[in-house]
Amino acid sequence: MTMNPQRSRLTDMTEVAILNAVKEFSRAKMGDDETGHGFDHIQRVVGLADRLVQHYPEANRVVTVTAAYLHDVIDEKLVADTAQASQEVRYFLAQQGFTTAQVDMIFLIMDNMSYHKTLDGTAKPLPIEGQIVQDADRLDAIGAIGISRAIYFGGHFGEKIYDPTVKPRTEMTHAEYRNLNNETIINHFYEKLLTLKDLMNTSAAKDIAEHRQQVMLDFLAEYKAEWNAEA
Repeated sequence: MTMNPQRSRLTDMTEVAILNAVKEFSRAKMGDDETGHGFDHIQRVVGLADRLVQHYPEANRVVTVTAAYLHDVIDEKLVADTAQASQEVRYFLAQQGFTTAQVDMIFLIMDNMSYHKTLDGTAKPLPIEGQIVQDADRLDAIGAIGISRAIYFGGHFGEKIYDPTVKPRTEMTHAEYRNLNNETIINHFYEKLLTLKDLMNTSAAKDIAEHRQQVMLDFLAEYKAEWNAEA
């Protein structure tokens, strides 16, 4: 399969109509999420992806934005039956006029952009569309938004906020990453969030990540100072 998806069947529908349908499908699937992966997160990832794609004219914007809208709808940590969810997404995309090559690309992106695939070393190379969506998703995990999402997610799963005696984990496997026993919200910054800046694919995302990284570093310094009654 070529990495530049064909556009032939999309001529029967406007890009606006297609993306509106994808948006509503995503809203229906993710609107009730309570882990920090809800539709507000989806909309921010879409906004960032659409912003990044402007720098890469070789990328297919419709495929990029569609993958951004759908990137969490078959995620193993959010969906009980990923096979059924995948089948439903494939049917939906075909109904919107996406070619088989485009559907395959969207699934390649969704199946290989997760952080746990990076941990396991099992991720397949992403086309530029996938690199953009992955960057957009990772950008929404850092900065001020990332701080609030980390606290929201940790609270949802009953994690401790901070325990100085519990040190951050290093070189985790997928199973260890998913194991939240004795995990703390502050440690999550060191185990994952602070590493994302250096994992950005595109230069446009790297520029945005620099500022968001500093926001997190400033937060952590202030948090620990206040924790120790030093500020």
